[in-house]
Amino acid sequence: MNLVVLVGNLTRDPEIKYSANGNPIAHLNIAVNRAFTREGGPDADFFRVTVFGKQAELVERYLSKGRKVGIEGRIENSNYEKEGKTVYQDSIIANRIEFLSPKGDGGQSSGGSAPSNAPQAPGPEKTPEGFSALEDEDDDLPF
Repeated sequence: MNLVVLVGNLTRDPEIKYSANGNPIAHLNIAVNRAFTREGGPDADFFRVTVFGKQAELVERYLSKGRKVGIEGRIENSNYEKEGKTVYQDSIIANRIEFLSPKGDGGQSSGGSAPSNAPQAPGPEKTPEGFSALEDEDDDLPF
């Protein structure tokens, strides 16, 4: 089984490119806080996430640096040659993305939610059709 679930903040704005046949591909980088750290060690892990199709377009449109996201996907290994050496790289391929910060807050709160397959961006007073707003804060989350 290859399943990854991450909750973190974007470290920069998403980048979108298009494949040869015109399909959108978005790349984003997220920082995920560590629950436990060693003295002098890092407080977060950083992951590169790839998103395809309609979700990629929505990610580019509604996410920006600092926004909190939940990602469900899989780990994929790849390698390439650079200066005669093989470089190995791990990345996360997203199957599903949840927007966990309200639009425009820069990731400072985590009150609203909108899956990336939502037809439009959520606003403070509007929740996309078929979705419900979160009713409580992060108090029940185990992290």
